[in-house]
Amino acid sequence: MVVGRDAGPRGGAPRHARRGWRVFAVRCNHALLRRGGRMDPNPPSIESRASWAAAVAATAILSVSFGAPQLLVVALVPIAADLGSARAVPSLAASVAYFGAGAGGILMGWIAGRTSARLTALLGGAMLAAGCALASGGTAWQLVLGYGLLIGLLGNGALYAPLVTHVSHWFDRRRGTALALVSSGQYVAGALWPPIFERAVAAWGWQRTMLGFGVLAAATILPLAALLRPAPALPAPGSAAAGPAPGAPVLGLPPNLALLLLAVASFLCCIPMAMPAAHLVAFCGDLGIGARTGALMLSLLLAMAFVARQAWGWVSDRIGGLNTVLAGNLFQAAGMAAFLATQAEAGLFLVAAVFGLGFSGIIPAYVLAVRELFPAREAAWRVPCLLFLSLSGMAAGAWLAGWLYDGFGSYAVAWQLGIGVNLLALVILGGLALRQGGRMRMAAA
Repeated sequence: MVVGRDAGPRGGAPRHARRGWRVFAVRCNHALLRRGGRMDPNPPSIESRASWAAAVAATAILSVSFGAPQLLVVALVPIAADLGSARAVPSLAASVAYFGAGAGGILMGWIAGRTSARLTALLGGAMLAAGCALASGGTAWQLVLGYGLLIGLLGNGALYAPLVTHVSHWFDRRRGTALALVSSGQYVAGALWPPIFERAVAAWGWQRTMLGFGVLAAATILPLAALLRPAPALPAPGSAAAGPAPGAPVLGLPPNLALLLLAVASFLCCIPMAMPAAHLVAFCGDLGIGARTGALMLSLLLAMAFVARQAWGWVSDRIGGLNTVLAGNLFQAAGMAAFLATQAEAGLFLVAAVFGLGFSGIIPAYVLAVRELFPAREAAWRVPCLLFLSLSGMAAGAWLAGWLYDGFGSYAVAWQLGIGVNLLALVILGGLALRQGGRMRMAAA
């Protein structure tokens, strides 16, 4: 036993020797972590108060920016009447807004990855206000161009995908929960704006309401965008946090093929997702239910979606993104079937609430699946590509429902088509989930 002032409190190695071993162990631990080792089962998390501040700021921005498409939903009938056109024209404006947001997300995500999400968010806020000003001009081409180019491509395209990707880099342990919160900005917009828009359109008309909303959006989004901070540095290649190595197979498939299948499934499942959301107020009007009641029903649907999305985020952190996507699509298909079978006002309120509970976890779970399956350094372009297909599906669903209504005089055929493409998405997702489960069982064995 060693004695003297350098000995430990109960003998053993001297204090300076033990300190040296601790330093050596820490350095070895860091080296192992950089090489993807498992010496430390609980490595330090990058999450902090700044992480949640970024998530809350992004949620607030999106809860305002996605109010613009909601105005088309609430004012669909008066817009069509003023333009002397069928419902397909404002439905087309809603579709190109979603399509533009998806296409713009690819370009703006690439720019944000090389500059900052703050820059693209400032651009998006300014373009959103300009788009509202143009779309309020009172002609069909101004409505479609304002929503497609300015509100969609350069507005929400610069906000949605870049902000979702930006926030995903702030989290490592509760990423699913954070993505659910940020993606809920759409549902906050859906719950908040329809009742306000319904009263504003009734009092001042849709054109003045649209112009006023553009001014309000700029006054809200631009200060919030200026407060965004750079995300933490990306993890070093080869570390566990960096994800799979670039080019490694994903679920036993080439990486780009795996992403394509996920993206196609997201396109298909977003078609039925957009149909009730874009046409619920008009659908209620066809059944003799007033516009104010329809707007309240839409708010209920999206408010329930906001609440449920947080629960889905908690679930996705525990069962993974791909399994959450599969479960959400099962709920969505059941909700679409209920819309097809229900026409009473009380029943529609219930169905709207259930539909909101079901479909709300799908989009953030897709993003989480991409972050789990692909390298972190590829998120800047893989996430926007997936969201492009998702928003394109929303665009297709919103337009198809209006086009089918004009052709058949009711929404029944649209609901039937939505159920069919939802089932096709389930086939693709089920195949991917089976491949993932098989590989996990092999790894465990």
